[in-house]
Amino acid sequence: MADPSSYRPKPGQIPDSPGVYRFRDEHRRVIYVGKAKSLRSRLASYFQDLANLHPRTRTMVTTAASVEWTVVSTEVEALQLEYSWIKEFDPRFNVKYRDDKSYPYLAVTLNEEFPRVQVMRGAKRKGVRYFGPYGHAWAIRETVDLMLRVFPVRTCSAGVFRNHVQKGRPCLLGYIGKCSAPCVGRVTPEEHRELAEEFCDFMAGRTGTYIRRLEKQMMAAAEEMEYEKAARLRDDIGALKRALEKNAVVLADATDADLVAVAEDELEAAVQIFHVRGGRVRGQRGWVTDKVENVDTAGLVEHALQQLYGEESGDAVPKEVLVPALPEQSDAVTQWLSGRRGAAVSLRVPQRGDKKALMETVERNALQALGLHKTKRASDLTTRSRALEEIAEALGLDSAPLRIECFDISHLQGEDVVASMVVFEDGLARKSEYRRFQIKGFEGQDDVRSMHEVITRRFKRYLAEKDRTGEWIGEDSPADEAPDDGRPKKFAYPPQLVVVDGGQPQVAAAKRALDELGIDDVAVCGLAKRLEEVWLPHEDDPVVLPRSSEGLYLLQRVRDTAHDFAIRYQRSKRSKRIRTSPLDAVPGLGDTRKQALIKHFGSVKRLRQATIEQICEVPGMGRKTAESVVVALAQAAVPAPAVNTATGEIIEENDGGSRT
Repeated sequence: MADPSSYRPKPGQIPDSPGVYRFRDEHRRVIYVGKAKSLRSRLASYFQDLANLHPRTRTMVTTAASVEWTVVSTEVEALQLEYSWIKEFDPRFNVKYRDDKSYPYLAVTLNEEFPRVQVMRGAKRKGVRYFGPYGHAWAIRETVDLMLRVFPVRTCSAGVFRNHVQKGRPCLLGYIGKCSAPCVGRVTPEEHRELAEEFCDFMAGRTGTYIRRLEKQMMAAAEEMEYEKAARLRDDIGALKRALEKNAVVLADATDADLVAVAEDELEAAVQIFHVRGGRVRGQRGWVTDKVENVDTAGLVEHALQQLYGEESGDAVPKEVLVPALPEQSDAVTQWLSGRRGAAVSLRVPQRGDKKALMETVERNALQALGLHKTKRASDLTTRSRALEEIAEALGLDSAPLRIECFDISHLQGEDVVASMVVFEDGLARKSEYRRFQIKGFEGQDDVRSMHEVITRRFKRYLAEKDRTGEWIGEDSPADEAPDDGRPKKFAYPPQLVVVDGGQPQVAAAKRALDELGIDDVAVCGLAKRLEEVWLPHEDDPVVLPRSSEGLYLLQRVRDTAHDFAIRYQRSKRSKRIRTSPLDAVPGLGDTRKQALIKHFGSVKRLRQATIEQICEVPGMGRKTAESVVVALAQAAVPAPAVNTATGEIIEENDGGSRT
């Protein structure tokens, strides 16, 4: 725990201007990013008597080991830089909202020659028009199914589309009138694109125009006694109205707005967002966060707006954003939102009328989301804390192991020997920190030597990072390393506990590797599969945790995760090795000429039987390369003969006959 006075800037050193500041820990990792209208007054508030600080702020400043700042011209620039740094450095003490799921969107791929309507999740793509998000994918499919009667836009994948182009006949949707069948030329690319744009206009809220147009066409068809056409148009109008009924009108003035509501307690907060377009609720989403920094409702709203609109532009940012409380620098936030939209944006708190009533509905949703989240996580938080405490007590550690790393060795009969490293922080898997190793020091099967090599390599990297940042000076200190930028580094942070998959031999190998590197502040244990015993270095008897122990459950989960990760890597390496060809050993022979050889001869077996002159007949093959191909194929191991499992006969390779 650091003393904030040890890194407090000197008086007068901090400028009295807008800017963004970063606190770093002893490993140079950025742990908090903030912005201020006046850097001098804001940073001074962190370096007062610790007893006067909020507990979360006190934890942050005592975890930090340094502070730095960047001066900007305006508060809007500070807002933009703060968002960028939070996204880049992922500071542990900043509020970060996390989705409980990936919300689906209704997407129209206007960047394709024949735009497609589909369900999409994940990052947004350029040239794709999005509507939503929706709570469930089935809601999108129901809406699309109704609207395809009127806007028969393509919905098939690229593979299905190409398949029907080759067949020359449409799919079932083309036959029943729910696709305009551009695959067989029923409509031109321009006509199909016009359909897709009309679909987008309808989804964007411009619904009255299309319904009135269809009603006029229906009346005209009835007057001309084209009753079948009139009935079809009547059904189309009914389908569109049913699609509209799925999104009830909530604001009579056809408002485009996002409503953001917050529900919070001392530890956590939940945010709910309703997306209203054309007066109708077009989408809903929600986030939750741990309140790891001292922040009020206005601060939570500001963080939510940053996350919601930080990657958006144009119409994705609505004309109006309604919030429960205005951010501290509301003018700067409004200016930033207007810049993202490219037009004026109104940021305000609704005071009366329909918008106030709808905001109350959103707030109720936020309260329900927070209650549901706490119900799900209450036992989980308690369980993880108890598990870490039990592990610390059983292994005799000074404190709970907040970072646990587990290592496992995997191979198949001594081949493709690999290792895995998985990381659990605060009892939860941190997949971005997982690492994979290939055993390079020797060949063959030796789990103990493999474990020693992996632990040595992992902690050599850790010492190199300490050396680079000046925390530890070694004999081979690199002199020209680039300065640390605060981004997470591979192997940069030490665990409090190393777990190895195995018993006494593996534990001893891991401990010996740490001792050889001079590392004495990392605990080591092993978890043997047979009886789930926990082995400690230099101990003849294992530590036996009760079967109902939460600590044992956590160790098992860590060990099993490392085991699965190692097996997946080993299998992928084996698959790549099996897929290799003898032609890979030919120097200078690229993929194009390899494919030409296989295409010309039909198989590697027939290529092996070919002469140099025959190989030279392949376009692009010279005599020198042909000679190299013959040598490589001759040196390759002859595959084992195939066996007829029904008769036990060995199938000859040359003529397809058999011998007994």
